[in-house]
Amino acid sequence: MKLSVIISFLFISLSEPILAQNAYVRLGKQAFADGDFKSAVKQLEKACLIDSTNANSLWMLGYSYFHSDNYAKSIIAFNKEIAITPTDAYAYYYRAQAKTHLGKDILASAADREKYLIDAIFDYTKAIEINPNDAKIASFYQNRGLTYRDYGVFKSDPNSKTFDKVRSMRALRASVDDLEKVLAIDPNRAGISSLIDQVKEKLANNALARH
Repeated sequence: MKLSVIISFLFISLSEPILAQNAYVRLGKQAFADGDFKSAVKQLEKACLIDSTNANSLWMLGYSYFHSDNYAKSIIAFNKEIAITPTDAYAYYYRAQAKTHLGKDILASAADREKYLIDAIFDYTKAIEINPNDAKIASFYQNRGLTYRDYGVFKSDPNSKTFDKVRSMRALRASVDDLEKVLAIDPNRAGISSLIDQVKEKLANNALARH
C-alpha cells in the first residue's frame, strides 16, 4: 500500500470522531437554541461521550438536563464543566438551582435534602464571589435568599430529627439579608417586600416558640 494511501486512511480514521462530535454539537446547539432541551440532551450526551473536555458542550448539557427536570444529571454535567472552568459563575448558579430542587424533594431522605440545600447555598455564594457585579446579581441574591428560607423552614420543624432552632433562625436571618439586597438593587420589586415580610413572620414565630 502506498504511503499516501496509508496517510489518507489514517487522516480519515482520526477525523471521523471529530466530525461526529461536531455534528452532535451542532445539532445540540440548534435544539438548545430552539428550547427543545430533551433533543439537546440526546445530541449533547453523544458529543460529550466523544469529548468529555468540551466545557461549552458540558454547560449546555447541564442546562438542558436542568430544563428537562433531570436535576441529578444536571449537577453531574455542571460538576464536570466546573472542573474545567472553575470561574464560571453561571455554572455554579444553575448547579445551585438543581440542588435546590432536590433539596425540596419531600421523597428524599432528610440527610440528602439538608446536604442539597447547604450545597446550593455554597454554590450561590461562589457565583456571587466570582461575579459580584453581574447584570443579574439580583437573581443570585434572590435565589440564595429563597434557599436560605427553605433551609430555615426545613430546620424549624420540632417534630423532625433535623430540628435545630439556632440554625433555623440563622438561615432565616440570612434570607432576609439577601432579599433586602435584592430590594436595594430594585426598589420596585413589590413581591420581594412580601417575601421579606413572610420570612420575618417565620422568624418571629420561631423566636416565640418554646422548643
